[in-house]
Amino acid sequence: MSKGLALRRLPVLVRTIVSQVKTRIISDIHYGDRVSAVGNFAQLSPLLEDTDTLILNGDTIDTRPGPNPGYNHQLQEDLQEFTQSSSTEIKLLTGNHDPDISPLHFTELAQGSVVVTHGDILFSNIVPWGRDAALARELVEQALGIIKPSEDELTRLLQAHRQAAAKIPQYHQSERNGLRYYTSFLTDTIWPPTRFFHILNSWRKFPLLGQALLSAHRAKARFLVSGHTHWPGVWSRSDGRVCINTGSYCPPCGRLMVELTDDQLVVRRILIIRRDFHPGQIIAQFALTQSADSNKQVS
Repeated sequence: MSKGLALRRLPVLVRTIVSQVKTRIISDIHYGDRVSAVGNFAQLSPLLEDTDTLILNGDTIDTRPGPNPGYNHQLQEDLQEFTQSSSTEIKLLTGNHDPDISPLHFTELAQGSVVVTHGDILFSNIVPWGRDAALARELVEQALGIIKPSEDELTRLLQAHRQAAAKIPQYHQSERNGLRYYTSFLTDTIWPPTRFFHILNSWRKFPLLGQALLSAHRAKARFLVSGHTHWPGVWSRSDGRVCINTGSYCPPCGRLMVELTDDQLVVRRILIIRRDFHPGQIIAQFALTQSADSNKQVS
């Protein structure tokens, strides 16, 4: 290593030592789905380094009823082995594909300043672009009619979404035959063509709906970290709130990672190096205080 390169890297090394990463957040691994870039949980190992906790924010695997229960069971065993063998704490949050993977549907960090949840709660029909959107809306409404109102409406809404999601079956997700998989994928996801417009609309609405969720249910929170729509990005809102989507490990849109230290929230790209996933370029960083001077969105 040249002296110039060493000197250029020194501030980064010092910052890493001073501001130890406490938590990293990723989502939508979809392990077991044929198009997922994660064929082995060991590929995520570089993301576990130098951090206390890794949060998998929903849709890590698919636990819903499917045509291949043995395959579902194998996915759960692989995930269990990964979480139990890691010296870093791995916290699982539920998603619409894995509604029963954990009792945790959301978590709050940095004294409630950061809310982390999968993101399907933003849509009353869970997946507005999916073939089961109408059924999902009906199931959510049924669940809300059964679950008693409580002091925390956010928890009640998430419980309703999870109960509804658990009743929606898998389709292409557990299909192992390539031709049948892609035929089913097209049928389930982008056919008829009008579904494409529902996808674009969900991407367009995500920041607004995220802002509204925090305003209605966590008024003191400044950051929402979600996934679900598979469209990665960082959106700063006019009221000072920030909505972050960490994307997906399925093509074509890419993926981000959120890091929390004691005093900062950082959003990074994720690089693939020899099939393993590594922290990449910082695209945004925010102070976990109300001081706006240190907030920076790089791109």
